[in-house]
Amino acid sequence: MFFILVLAALGFLMLAAYRGYSVILVAPLAAIAAVLLTEPSAALPVFSGLFMEKMVGFVKLYFPVFLLGAVFGKAIELAGFSEAIVAAAIRYIGRTRVNAVIVAVCALLTYGGVSLFVVVFAVYPFAAELYRQSGIPKRLMPGAIALGAFSFTMDSLPGTPQIQNIIPTTFFKTTAWAAPVLGVLGSVFIIVVGLAYLEWRRRAAMAAGEGYGTALRNEPERTGSGDLPHPLLALAPLVLVGVANFALTRLIPQWYGDSYTVNPELLPGLAAPVATPVKTVVAIWAVECALLLGIVFVVATGFRRLHARFAEGSKPAVSGALLASLNTASEYGFGGVIAALPGFVVVADLLKSIPNPLVNAAVSVSALAGITGSASGGMSIALAAMSNLFIAGAEAARIPMEVLHRVVAMASGGMDTLPHNGAVITLLAVTGLTHRESYREVFAVTVIKTLAVFFVIAVYYLTGLV
Repeated sequence: MFFILVLAALGFLMLAAYRGYSVILVAPLAAIAAVLLTEPSAALPVFSGLFMEKMVGFVKLYFPVFLLGAVFGKAIELAGFSEAIVAAAIRYIGRTRVNAVIVAVCALLTYGGVSLFVVVFAVYPFAAELYRQSGIPKRLMPGAIALGAFSFTMDSLPGTPQIQNIIPTTFFKTTAWAAPVLGVLGSVFIIVVGLAYLEWRRRAAMAAGEGYGTALRNEPERTGSGDLPHPLLALAPLVLVGVANFALTRLIPQWYGDSYTVNPELLPGLAAPVATPVKTVVAIWAVECALLLGIVFVVATGFRRLHARFAEGSKPAVSGALLASLNTASEYGFGGVIAALPGFVVVADLLKSIPNPLVNAAVSVSALAGITGSASGGMSIALAAMSNLFIAGAEAARIPMEVLHRVVAMASGGMDTLPHNGAVITLLAVTGLTHRESYREVFAVTVIKTLAVFFVIAVYYLTGLV
């Protein structure tokens, strides 16, 4: 019964998201309905003490990232930088390789440490322009962005600084470069199969005479000027954000140490000292500062094109950031409530019965990521509950911890991108598309990413490569 409640809550949320209902409204309803049917007296305390705490905690940490990412993307758009990048891409690469261009740019940014949420905001303006000029249906765009930002650079490529590749290090005593050969092979599998699928979809749509589309939402503004900036200048802010984020991630701990306290002696208006554990916010501070530098750079170098429209143009960017962050935060709250239900414990216990250690880890992490709608959240829950089981099974089978690390990391980014996933909802909100229009391509990337995990497991057992 409890297990059915978890599935029902998850199914209801996915169906509502797919049908276009607001997750901000539906996620708390689905979560609290599951609590009501489990223990009615706990409904209100869980809503205030768990759902809202999780939701507000997410907004507290990540809203500035969403906001600055949206403003950065809008500045790139209004300054004509997106059009300049697109013009250069068409000139030097051609209209038939649009998907490869978008995947490459997204991959460079995410591998450079830029949050995948920020990448969505930053890449969308020039991706939309590239699709429009190439006559490719806009509805196919989220699949390309998802392949570039939500897949191999998130958890497969060795060394990626994304959180999904960092969490396993604390449990398995490994590094971000764990199992480099398997990680590269898994990434190649995702890229080749993913691009092949996207190209098949593009050719089919264009053969049917389908164009970019009309009556679309949240379309980027065009400068309407033939005097575009140099493409290298247009690319510079994207590179700057990536490099600054990488550098600041290392410099901030040197400046502040492990923690920093602001005392009333420094700010007399404080009622009590404000202590911040720096380790928990380094990545967030780094990307926020990097985005600020990127915005300043775009404003300074594109001021002539930007200044007249920036005030008005930033308003929809702020609105979009609010919507995207609250959508994702609501999803985060839903995952927190579901993870507390007895039905979730039943799921975790069932997953422990899978005999093969690598398959057990892959299925467990992927399933919990799918249920919670979060790669990092599902992985954290799985490792907190079952890491000792994974380690014991791997040691008994003489499987290196590096292999276990890579399998777990890749599995976290498999089935997490179901319709209720926060990143998927953010991607569709930013691009102005719906699940009904564009989720098919995103789901295909989800399936390919999940297959890649078992491809890597098979390669390890067949060759022993690490």
